Amino acid sequence: MSHEVFTLDELATHLGRDRREIEKLVNRGRLPGRKVGGNWQFHSMEVTRWLEKEMREYSSAELRNVEVSQDSTTVCDTLPVTSILHPDTVQVPLEARTRRSVLESLIEVAGRTWQVWSPADILNAVLQREELFSTAYPGGVAIPHPRNPLPEAHGESLVAFGRTLSGIPFGATSGGLTDLFFLVLCHDSRSHLRIVARLGRMFQLPDFFDRLRKADDSTSTYDVICAADEEVARFDRG
Repeated sequence: MSHEVFTLDELATHLGRDRREIEKLVNRGRLPGRKVGGNWQFHSMEVTRWLEKEMREYSSAELRNVEVSQDSTTVCDTLPVTSILHPDTVQVPLEARTRRSVLESLIEVAGRTWQVWSPADILNAVLQREELFSTAYPGGVAIPHPRNPLPEAHGESLVAFGRTLSGIPFGATSGGLTDLFFLVLCHDSRSHLRIVARLGRMFQLPDFFDRLRKADDSTSTYDVICAADEEVARFDRG
């Protein structure tokens, strides 16, 4: 079900969390919402942006709950990243030295699928998103993406990956440099949140970043990403 506005009960279901927990968060001002006629209402885009920030601090188990709560999407399966990542959308090394050139290069890599119809619109949307709040995580990795879905700018949902030759300033709160970049282009917020949650779980695998940095080329890097996606899925299967 697609929502522009959630009630309290709908949001609890959407996030896979207890209603009382959600009510406590909004009453404390930690979750964006507003009262209309005495009832809480939550705008879906505000919730998505809030959750993106929150997920940076989530454990793997909490991220799994996000994945499960967004599982009504038809875009992703048990290997959500692998299902929309292609060998052609991995570039190592990525020849870029600035934030803008990284994003331009990643969009070009995504365009190898012939599914990118308006690269300029995607670039502008991703740059605007970075101005709001950097998508850089600790550990030298970032997940650039548009603020809102852009179904008129690209076809299939896509993930593109690039590793620059050296780290660049990308706005990480730690002040560190970033050299690993996952561009995420999804058609809807559910798919987007599930991909970001799965990537967050992959980031928590003990040697994932080391494996990415040791991979010699695009093909071996693609294999590393797919193996990490499968490792998380295998854990879920028990």
